[in-house]
Amino acid sequence: MTLRVNTPKTPYDVIVCGAGHAGCEAAIAASKQGANVLLLTGNLDTIAQMSCNPAIGGQGKGQIVCEIDALGGEMALNADFTAIQFKLLNTSKGKAVQAPRAQCDKKAYQLRMKHVLEQQPNLTLFQAMVDGLIVENSSCKGVTTSMGLSFYGKTVVVTTGTFLQASTHIGQSKSEGGRLGDHTAKGLSSHFVKHGIKLNRFKTGTPPRLLGNSINFNGLAVQSGDPDPTKFAFYDSRTDIEMFHVEQNRRWPINPSHALGSNLVKCFLTSTTSTTHKLINDNLHLSPLYKGDIIGTGPRYCPSIEDKVVRFSNKDSHRIHLEPEGVNTDEWYINGLSTCLPFNIQQKVIQSIPGLEDAMIIRPAYAVEYDYAPPTQLALSLESLLVDSLFFAGQINGTSGYEEAGAQGLIAGINASRKALELESLKILRNEGYIGVLLDDLTTKGVTEPYRMLTSRAEHRLLFNHGSAEYRFLPKLETYNLHSSSRRENIKNQLKSVKTWINILETNKASSGITYAHQIKSVTKSEFTFPESFYNLPRSVKDEVIYRITYEGYLKREITAAKRIKNAENFVIPSSFSYTTLPGLRTECVEKLNQIKPSTLGQASRISGVNPADISILHIYLERFNKLSKDDSDYE
Repeated sequence: MTLRVNTPKTPYDVIVCGAGHAGCEAAIAASKQGANVLLLTGNLDTIAQMSCNPAIGGQGKGQIVCEIDALGGEMALNADFTAIQFKLLNTSKGKAVQAPRAQCDKKAYQLRMKHVLEQQPNLTLFQAMVDGLIVENSSCKGVTTSMGLSFYGKTVVVTTGTFLQASTHIGQSKSEGGRLGDHTAKGLSSHFVKHGIKLNRFKTGTPPRLLGNSINFNGLAVQSGDPDPTKFAFYDSRTDIEMFHVEQNRRWPINPSHALGSNLVKCFLTSTTSTTHKLINDNLHLSPLYKGDIIGTGPRYCPSIEDKVVRFSNKDSHRIHLEPEGVNTDEWYINGLSTCLPFNIQQKVIQSIPGLEDAMIIRPAYAVEYDYAPPTQLALSLESLLVDSLFFAGQINGTSGYEEAGAQGLIAGINASRKALELESLKILRNEGYIGVLLDDLTTKGVTEPYRMLTSRAEHRLLFNHGSAEYRFLPKLETYNLHSSSRRENIKNQLKSVKTWINILETNKASSGITYAHQIKSVTKSEFTFPESFYNLPRSVKDEVIYRITYEGYLKREITAAKRIKNAENFVIPSSFSYTTLPGLRTECVEKLNQIKPSTLGQASRISGVNPADISILHIYLERFNKLSKDDSDYE
């Protein structure tokens, strides 16, 4: 599309500020809704850049990526086609908490996503740094840029990532930038504050990158990918054109190895040593984290190596994962060694780790401190409660992770376009998927540290199997026209097939004399037998049938539990109730409950540090407590 410097009378439907993982999904989603979209980014060469680990998915995160795909997003396909290793996590546990993960080729991921944006109808891509908002009567009407251009839009989506008033730290060295070597967004913070939007500071970090040929891999544990990869995207419901919508372009040939799902690389495992820990402890006074130079709160679930050594002083070592950044580079990501210590100390730390004695750092580790807007200032649609037609998505909402950002971008893009087109907004509730949990946590509980998704945050996680996302969201796909009619029809037919085959397997007997369903529940997977025609079904259908039969009882109880939670606001907690001796509640949860002493289960559920899984446990014990109290009263 042609760039037009427009006027208030001819606005774009949606303007997206920033082309990270949130911005890409927002722009694509909005344009698919039929909106006329402008995507502004400070640097076209860093679109969808993997600033930290070149990987997609993981616990809680892999499920989000599958949900993004089910709702029409691009992240899953982009990861699948640029992956160099696939791994299904938690295979020793139940399918409800299993999660796909992929190590991606960092540059291939960027380039493919950029090409998606370039080919997307209704989408204009332009390099310009946004430095201000155009706001009239508490409604956002557009943005201004550092090059003096103004663009007008019916809605604006802000996805500034870690670039808002950002600074990078390496020891005593401090510079402006949301990523080492990149600029920072300076003007926007003051505009937000001017219009009543509160800002706070968070911190994140990244480890050093090493030259692969300087690493001694001999003796290190090998981490290979799965021979039969579990991918993120749903292929059985797609046409070839939908599946290869980028790859159909002859300038972007299909990579046969990716199409076949081959694993191209190996990862390796090492660990820190007592020498490592002594080096870190002896130089803590040089770390900006411990000098007080950094005031922002860092991520608890992805701490720096300094924090690990201090907080877990009883541990002799910490795992370090060595992961390649691509097939056409010898740059390696050192997962687990995020730090902002001075460069000379980083070198000594690296050389104290087995296999890295002679390793060469080619990019230093650093910390980033940046502004974010507490997400309690947002509606569930991700629209600002303070400035109309202004949406926020990604790390500006206090989250961490590409997956969390992509999910927010998808929802914000859909809703910004729907508002511009005067249509009803899309809302995903926490009983509908991990994305619903994410949105509810952000807008209801807020954040005290960079938020990342964990399976424990979802009280209904048994219902959120990663392979079921298309079926769970089918009503929304229909209502909000999120897919092609052919894909929606394919999903409906697959769901019918799932239900039909569950009935067949529950009513027909195997050669053992018991029903196929009973067989699934009572024997190991290797001993399953099925009617011959079952084996010809699409993989997604077979997996869903087996999942529903295996967890039938649990799923029924989960659905019942979901209904109970809805009544939590009216569930009174007696003042005499004690949390201290309840098994299953985490220490942090007990401390917060004793401190605040909530009067209802609903109030308890909104306390920061109390997870939905804690509430489910608490609900069970409260019901027992109330029943015993009633029985005692009746006896008297």
